[in-house]
Amino acid sequence: MGTLFVRTVGMLTLLALAGPGAGTAPVPTGTIEGRVTDVVTGQPLNDAEVSVVGTELSALTNTAGRYSLSGIPAGEHTVKVVIIGYATQEKQVTVTAGWTTAVDFALRVSALGLDEIAATGAAGEVQRRKDDWGWMRNVTCCFFSGRGGRFNTESYAHIVENDFRLVSTSPLSTFSIDVDRASYANVRRFIQDGVRPPVDAVRIEEMINYFPYDWGDVAGEHPFAVTTEVWEAPWKRQHRLVRIGLHAQSIDIDDLPPSNLVFLLDVSGSMSPANKLPLLKSAFALLVDQLRPRDRVAIVVYAGAAGLVLPSTPGDQQDRILGALKQLEAGGSTAGGEGLKLAYETAREYFIDGGNNRVILATDGDFNVGPSSDGEMVRLIEKERESGVFLTVLGFGTGNIKDSKMEQIADHGNGNFHYVDGLLEARKVLVEEMGGTLLTLARDVKLQIEFNPARVAGYRLIGYENRLLADEDFNDDTKDAGELGAGHTVTALYEVVPAGVAAPREGDVDALRYQPRADDPPIGEFDGEMLYLKIRYKDPDGAKSKLLERVVADRPGSPSVDFRFAAAVAGFGMLLRDSNHAGDLTLDDVVGLAERGRGDDPRGYRGEFIRLVEAVRDLGLLEVETDGGMK
Repeated sequence: MGTLFVRTVGMLTLLALAGPGAGTAPVPTGTIEGRVTDVVTGQPLNDAEVSVVGTELSALTNTAGRYSLSGIPAGEHTVKVVIIGYATQEKQVTVTAGWTTAVDFALRVSALGLDEIAATGAAGEVQRRKDDWGWMRNVTCCFFSGRGGRFNTESYAHIVENDFRLVSTSPLSTFSIDVDRASYANVRRFIQDGVRPPVDAVRIEEMINYFPYDWGDVAGEHPFAVTTEVWEAPWKRQHRLVRIGLHAQSIDIDDLPPSNLVFLLDVSGSMSPANKLPLLKSAFALLVDQLRPRDRVAIVVYAGAAGLVLPSTPGDQQDRILGALKQLEAGGSTAGGEGLKLAYETAREYFIDGGNNRVILATDGDFNVGPSSDGEMVRLIEKERESGVFLTVLGFGTGNIKDSKMEQIADHGNGNFHYVDGLLEARKVLVEEMGGTLLTLARDVKLQIEFNPARVAGYRLIGYENRLLADEDFNDDTKDAGELGAGHTVTALYEVVPAGVAAPREGDVDALRYQPRADDPPIGEFDGEMLYLKIRYKDPDGAKSKLLERVVADRPGSPSVDFRFAAAVAGFGMLLRDSNHAGDLTLDDVVGLAERGRGDDPRGYRGEFIRLVEAVRDLGLLEVETDGGMK
């Protein structure tokens, strides 16, 4: 493998990966591995933070109490272990280049005083606060983890659940599609750890859309098909449940246009744990295996500053690409803004007309140096998306996931957001669903539904709270909306209150004087119509939107297998969110619905969902009450 040239930004110079003619010899490093246990019981301690004093290197122990720290400069070091409820312990360690040193810790329980509450920063530094608790005002959503009691700085944007709207006052419902699926994988991670997910981590539309559905073939002038169904709502039989589905045309990998990809990889100190950078490297290796000679890949990394460690390289040079990935190590702070700028610059330099030009950002979401404010990030990404370079965001790891920030930048970058909690999920996102992840077929996809007051008294959109649009935005082609990739499916569910059934009120609003009343007799030509569906979208390189229209009749029927399953996922999401609209729905009801909606499940995704629901039931997670939204 030849020398890989390096471009630098800011003060830090990232050395070329070792090869013939490398200008500076790499610093010799070694590895420390070990186990953290309770000194009395011998039980492993999960989520203990192990750090190398004086460096940015840190790692969290797994459920077996094990940790691994790599890339440690050879020599004498102090290794420290911190976990709330136990006395901090330090050990002197000699690290030998190229060798792994075993260091185990057995901790004693200690009394927990206010001055011992610890908040872990992105670089692993433990900041003790006794009197000043004002720092918590800057945290969107924090909570104590279920295991080990360690304070967790993951953040999630607050979600206010959609309530019922009266058709007499709000006949239109307008929203942007969402093909992100990060929430389900993240929720699964919490449940598998025996912890109830934070309420704001549960985005019901992402959970529903995580699963593949059978929509049939796509035909006609539009790059996607539209399917609708009407059924009774499982959690309230007097109400209707309406399913609206979009299914984009699937494209075989060999038929995908050439790709110009830039991997933008976070290699900061917070990425050192095994479920972050090591998993990231394995995940991207799966994608590299799918590359063709006409594809190109560059690798930009950021840690303190940003650098190009692999210039744009043809896809058939997989050994060179994999070699660059293999040699990445974590360390330093997080210059996310500089990394984004360099990645977009690299993508534009090798732009392929008619191809898939995309930056794939992989991070735990912790931007803490450079342009780190959400507003500044959004402005940068909105500016860059006009160049035709789209953005995909992959989240990794636990403990400091910045979910709200990653979702926001993906939405504004004409891309999508996924959470990768293991290699199976990496394969799903980057191999099985690569077409949808990498190739956009329709841009700025918006839906607008007009409800017939003669048939509908009220309605509520289930999920999509952060995708709602003003009604006038539907016809405004300058308003950004969601993207639909090859093979993507989108499901939206509405709970509808039929005319004549008492509708929940959206606050105390007087009846309008000049609008038709819900109990007026139906207008002849619209008799039997429940709603009028309109969809606007643009071609990937188009500026003017196209319109698709569909009438949905008020005729409840026997639900498809997919409809039953989607309803089960929605019900589960409502229970996790402690929704006021879940009625008397139980976890057993969800399991029954999902079993009847299991259908053909070749990958086992639906079976896994059923096991997750059963785990929540058997562990009594819905009965657990903790701080920070873990209710």
